Formats: sequence, structure tokens, C-alpha cells
Amino acid sequence: MRNAFPLALLLLASASLSACVVVQGGGDDSDSSSEKHDARLRRQLAALPLGTSLDAVQGQLGSPDFIDAFRSGDQEFRIWRYRTQRMHADGDTTRDETTPLVFAGSRLIGIGDAAVARLDTPVDPSQAAPGELQP
Repeated sequence: MRNAFPLALLLLASASLSACVVVQGGGDDSDSSSEKHDARLRRQLAALPLGTSLDAVQGQLGSPDFIDAFRSGDQEFRIWRYRTQRMHADGDTTRDETTPLVFAGSRLIGIGDAAVARLDTPVDPSQAAPGELQP
């Protein structure tokens, strides 16, 4: 009986340490994976050449988080938004956490809020250099 008590104590201590390892290892690393996702997208956007086709962008970056589309005159525009910075820990992506990609027709003509701001200027993709917005 004397030998059973230390053995039971050892088993109990071992089980409680195992539980600690599980709790320690079960932490939430969604912030880390979210940061990695955002950093990867920022690198891909920085390397994305203007003039890239809409299909090629989607093939490289996947589906956007938000899509806006409109026609101005006889020109069709699309604004695709990808999350590049998590600002709210609520699990939802909002527009202030995204970077916009601007397409005229099916070609990328700008990246970022400045490109969106210039959309009130007429653009003729057949006359502009790839990615160039006309002043």
C-alpha cells in the first residue's frame, strides 16, 4: 500500500502536466494567421504590374472581399478590394481594412485609394499606357 501512494501521486502529477501542455498549445493563433495573410497580400499587390488582366489578378490573389462596378460614359470600371490590414478583432472584414484595385474594362489601372479618387477623370484604356490614369 505504501508503494501505491507515490505511484498514484506521480500519475496525477503527470496527467495534470499533460493537461497544461494541451492548454498551452491550444492558444488562438488566428491573429498570427491573419497577419500572415495580410502581409502576403501586401507583398503580392506591391509586385502586381499595372495592366494585368482581371482574370490574372483573380488567379493570383483569389476572390476579392468587396466588389464595386459602375459605368461612366461608355467606360466600365470595377473596384476590387482585398483585406491587407486587420484593424478590428471582430472577425469581419470592413472596407477600411482593404486595399482597392481599380480596373478599366478588364485591365488593372490603379492600386490604392489615390487610384479610386482619380476615377472622376475620364480614362480611355486604349489611349493610356497600362496603369496610367489620364489627368
